[in-house]
Amino acid sequence: MVVSEARIESWNPAVVVKLAPLVTFDDNQLFDFCQLNRDLRIERDARGVLVFRAPVGGQSSARNLELGRQLANWAASDDTGIAFDSSVGFILPNGALRSPDAAWLRRERWDALSAEQREQFVPLCPDFVVEVRSPSDRLPPLQRRLRELINNGAQLGWLIDPLRRTVHVYRPGAAPKLLLAPRELSAEPLLPGFRLDLGPLL
Repeated sequence: MVVSEARIESWNPAVVVKLAPLVTFDDNQLFDFCQLNRDLRIERDARGVLVFRAPVGGQSSARNLELGRQLANWAASDDTGIAFDSSVGFILPNGALRSPDAAWLRRERWDALSAEQREQFVPLCPDFVVEVRSPSDRLPPLQRRLRELINNGAQLGWLIDPLRRTVHVYRPGAAPKLLLAPRELSAEPLLPGFRLDLGPLL
């Protein structure tokens, strides 16, 4: 494999690798590549650029687990959809591969997938996505990430920023809404009854 350019972003523990036009991966090849490199967190943007991210720190990991726990507990009791943690990959309509910190997909969309599709990267944009900012993350790239997810089909997105104790709420066709130090978040009406307790996160 020939890599045309690689650079390390000083503000984020990630390596950005540009392959196109020398090398291009289709979705199946990218899945196989990721399986061969399971220790890496790999994403792809809409231009085909691969991003290799380092593991997060302890506090960020604990926040992500708490977020996933609350979402998974609600999803198990509600049973109208499937909850996912950050290890999943979603292939968006624009071709990007994204792995939100937490996500939820309506069950009818999941059930429409073949068994093979469920075992690989999910070829859909989730209905609900959450990102939690870690100390090494700059805010503008995360905001662009949420806008990309909304533009590709997500119906609700939360960007939780423990550093500033704020939450940015994204919905299609509306400007992001900034919440200052909220105690909880409601995902109504998309996720009926799901309220995220932000105490352990902020």
